[in-house]
Amino acid sequence: MHRIKTSMNARKIALLGGALLAGIAVRYAFADASKMSDLNTVPRVDLQRYTGRWYEIARYANRFEKNCDRDITAEYAIRDDGKISVVNSCTERDGRRNVARGWAKVADKTTNAKLKVTFFWPFFGDYWIIDLGRDYEYAVVSEPRRNYLWILCREPKMSDAQFAEIGNRLRAIGYDPGKLIIPKMTSEKPHSLQQLR
Repeated sequence: MHRIKTSMNARKIALLGGALLAGIAVRYAFADASKMSDLNTVPRVDLQRYTGRWYEIARYANRFEKNCDRDITAEYAIRDDGKISVVNSCTERDGRRNVARGWAKVADKTTNAKLKVTFFWPFFGDYWIIDLGRDYEYAVVSEPRRNYLWILCREPKMSDAQFAEIGNRLRAIGYDPGKLIIPKMTSEKPHSLQQLR
């Protein structure tokens, strides 16, 4: 009986310890989320103007594009049901074209600047438009924790001046432009991170 009681006490302690650790993790998760909640999006996005083809100019490293080497594009179109179709494409190092298809829904209908995107339903990711050209010639996309970042352009090449300006604005709100990966475009000379220093 003593051995059984000791075993039960050990189990209770383990469960209590697990619950305590879980509570601490949740507390820090919420604290971190609240700390990052000041990331602002653009005031308003016209989704009709936003749809179409975008070229990826730069990004933070992410597991979704780890095999992408060059000519990375995203194409958006508004579907009949109001959702947005998403087609991401890139050329891998071995020359194969990789295509991922998904869809997005608007999470903030006041601004249309916050979307939820899925490629593996029912799992969604945040897609926040935090910078946008007046003529929708470029866009910067991220999410509340700032772990993901993309700089997009309507053309395969962005002007050096515009690239530097975007980098400076990103640095001012807590991003590290030095972490950006700049993919190759077969028809254009890529940017250099030296322009952001």
